[in-house]
Amino acid sequence: MTAASEVRSSYERQDDDVAGSPARRRRPRGPLVALPVIVLLVAAPLVLGPYPVTTMTRILAFAVLVLSVDLLTGITGLPTLGQAAYFGVGGYTAVLVGLHVTSDAALQVVAALVAGLIAAAVTGWVAVRARGIVFLMLTLAIGESVHQVADTWNAVGASNGLSGMPPISLFGGPPIIAAGFVYWWVLALALVVFAAVALVVRSPYGRTLRGIRDNEARMRALGYRPALARFGVFCLAGGVAGVGGALWVAQARFISPGDLGFEVAALALLSVVIGGRGSLWGPCLGAAVVLLVRDNLSSSIGGHGPLVLGCLFVAVVFLIPRGLAGLAGARRKESAS
Repeated sequence: MTAASEVRSSYERQDDDVAGSPARRRRPRGPLVALPVIVLLVAAPLVLGPYPVTTMTRILAFAVLVLSVDLLTGITGLPTLGQAAYFGVGGYTAVLVGLHVTSDAALQVVAALVAGLIAAAVTGWVAVRARGIVFLMLTLAIGESVHQVADTWNAVGASNGLSGMPPISLFGGPPIIAAGFVYWWVLALALVVFAAVALVVRSPYGRTLRGIRDNEARMRALGYRPALARFGVFCLAGGVAGVGGALWVAQARFISPGDLGFEVAALALLSVVIGGRGSLWGPCLGAAVVLLVRDNLSSSIGGHGPLVLGCLFVAVVFLIPRGLAGLAGARRKESAS
């Protein structure tokens, strides 16, 4: 048996243990659940007003950032507080392209993807050499360093940020101003990113990352190179976060150092914990919960949204340590038995 097949067999057995039934029996449920959710998301602008549509657009962009955090924290076992840096790099790149080059949203996303990937490659070769709390603190240092640069560099607006970005357009078409059309663009890109990340996670490379997370010594003994695999996923996560930044500014048409500060990084990691690390869809649901509490519920409870998020975090850790996705998995297991 080859090393790759041994790792694959190991994770198929783990899937069977978690689900209580063979993995092949529960995989088809995914599309059946995803299709109505996608239909509802697509139809949202047809029945909702501009404000809730704008809120959903922000949630989708933030969910892309959370996906990048889940790639590192949930799939690879590298808890991070630095992804907001690459989110900001992508956002600033998209705004600069919009101001000085073109308003085409597709080109802005490509530029943000490349910028986030390069920024992650430059900083990641140092970070991936560490583990655990040391890796967490290194990523925090990277995030705070990028935040400080954005806050003091006059070429990118310093503490005032960058504003005046023109409305996005697509493939030479007219400017997209209506909130619903911007939402559909962000939704389409978010779905593409989610599908791409899901393919990576389900690929042999994804199984390698989970193997490194669970037993790095064994993976090294099987002939894998954990440091190289970690560096690759770190760069991939940086590119995903950069795309999230571009989608964020497509709606806001403005970015400031606050959009890549510690609070954003902490909220992204909190979303992964609440949603359930490693499940992909769970952290996206967690992103919706976090932003709704921070931006919508907080104003109606006297600005105590952070307190609610803190209590929610404690409740999740003690009551459902595997997050919302783990709760759903437990219910499926009970129904199967």
